[in-house]
Amino acid sequence: MSRYEFRSPRLFVDADLAAGTRVPLGRDQSNYLGNVLRLGAGAPVLAFNGRDGEWRAAVAGRKRPEELEVGERTRPQDRLPDVTYAFAPLKHARLDYMAQKAVEMGAGRLQPVLTQHTQVHRLNTERMRANVIEAAEQCGILSLAAVEEPVALDRYLAAHADGPRLLVFCDEDAEIADPVAALQGARAAATAGVDLLVGPEGGFSTDERDLLLRQPRILRLALGPRIMRADTAAVAALALVQAVVGDWQR
Repeated sequence: MSRYEFRSPRLFVDADLAAGTRVPLGRDQSNYLGNVLRLGAGAPVLAFNGRDGEWRAAVAGRKRPEELEVGERTRPQDRLPDVTYAFAPLKHARLDYMAQKAVEMGAGRLQPVLTQHTQVHRLNTERMRANVIEAAEQCGILSLAAVEEPVALDRYLAAHADGPRLLVFCDEDAEIADPVAALQGARAAATAGVDLLVGPEGGFSTDERDLLLRQPRILRLALGPRIMRADTAAVAALALVQAVVGDWQR
């Protein structure tokens, strides 16, 4: 039997979950359950809040869904791998896609990084959090990736230099042709956590590249013989990291 149940809709709620509790629904959630999914009183829903696991619940309300009646827990809370996806922000549609895919791939934190060639310098982090929640609801994910406020590349690297984490820098000019072998050689350094950095489509400037290459605990990672768009590189790089030093080996 599958560990996941996809027959019932999943809903993120920002409330404590326990057997016998009743969780009020927000207006958007009520509209989604009642008008979009056409669910009435008694309809089954799976609820999660990112900290108490996943619970069976039933829709309750007289004329429209008003709250959830929480039943039994279906899955205990898990933890995301200690992988931060750091990226130069993209334009809206591709940023939405990238955020959703990073969540699906298991990133524990999303860190926007502003570079000289970044396409977008004003970022709607609330929209990104909404994408994190939507991806988690659709894919059976229990823990929500943290969304950080944008930070300039030099400040991001200064903070990294003071810590023990491995910085994986996706670099099309990296000399190592085999990314799997490169990551396997860095397993020991990855035990303190991994930051995966993908730059803008215009690439890093010369000064930024020089700054990156002076960082401690850095691994330059090539993603094969083809140049990828930044949102595609996110999926490819996260797949490599998760497969070699992440939680895909469980």
